[in-house]
Amino acid sequence: MTATAAISSLNWSEDTLRLNAVCPYYTMFPLDFPLQQLAAHAEATRVLDPFCGRGTTLYAARLAGLPAVGIDINPVAAAIAQAKLVRVTPAAVVRLARTILEGGDQGEVPEGEFWRWCFDESTLRELVTLRESLRAMTTPTSVMLRAVMLGILHGPRNKGVPSYLSNQMPRTYASKPAYAVKFWKTREMTPVRVSTLAVIERRAERLLKAVPLAHGGKVYLGDSVQTLASLRQNFDLVVTSPPYYGMRTYVSDQWLRSWFLGGPSEVPYGSHGQIARQPSQGAFIEALAQVWAATARRCLPGARLAIRFGALPSARTDPEQMLLASLEEAGAGWSVTDVRHAGTPPKRKRQAEQFGKAGSAIEEIDVVAELADQPR
Repeated sequence: MTATAAISSLNWSEDTLRLNAVCPYYTMFPLDFPLQQLAAHAEATRVLDPFCGRGTTLYAARLAGLPAVGIDINPVAAAIAQAKLVRVTPAAVVRLARTILEGGDQGEVPEGEFWRWCFDESTLRELVTLRESLRAMTTPTSVMLRAVMLGILHGPRNKGVPSYLSNQMPRTYASKPAYAVKFWKTREMTPVRVSTLAVIERRAERLLKAVPLAHGGKVYLGDSVQTLASLRQNFDLVVTSPPYYGMRTYVSDQWLRSWFLGGPSEVPYGSHGQIARQPSQGAFIEALAQVWAATARRCLPGARLAIRFGALPSARTDPEQMLLASLEEAGAGWSVTDVRHAGTPPKRKRQAEQFGKAGSAIEEIDVVAELADQPR
């Protein structure tokens, strides 16, 4: 099986691309980046993304007709990415949600001021019931319903029919409880009753109206180096974007979605296991090098590695220097064939300006390397 050459997302209809936006997520690159790499490596047969995030590379591979494997240490990212690899009908998703809700209340409703102000009591009860049931499910339909729920869990309040279940909140990250409660109280914004099933039905119909065929693959939740060591597949195309050095808000910004997946009902501020939270630039480069080395061991000679990388304005780093140093330190046979500027992405899509207050964005770079020698 080889890739279908298509260099731009414009080759597909808007309906076909909607599943890629199943859940808004700040740290993501545009779909065109992996599509361009697939078009330039049309002989590719299996795609890997060791920092898959919300699964954009996986969806590009699906569009190109190829199986893909993604790895991410963030449960929210992995849950979103998994939905990019399955194909189910809107009716199946709605049917599963209705069955769960009609089965009776489950789970313990979290208590506290935030929860009283964030969700209507009945809506929150439905959320908890869905949360409890989905935690034990692994079917394709449950994978999709879980991702749909993550996408509708919080967001702005519409004047018409609701698209989200929460009181007023951003779509891409969850506000911290104290700030959110103060915001709602100041504006006298009490939560309104929203039918969870009705929102699921509208969202599923929109997202799954024209999804492309599924071509296999899997998303692994865990450390990239450890996971790659356990795999048996061989890859010939790797497209990825590592977290930028110093990025620390992946977990806390997605705390409400993390709760829905079974996490705590308060904000977790730890960063255990996150590669971007290394104590120094040298340690970060070394950690990246370990990933590139582990990746090489699972790739065929001649495999292509395409990396988009940037920097936080506050980190005072040179992303090109850091990335090239990590590839060299890997000592795994990656030979750099191209380095080019990728431009400055829209603010809503860049890691570097996650909240619009980080200063001027640093231009991202694309680095392409080829596995010239047999990996060690």
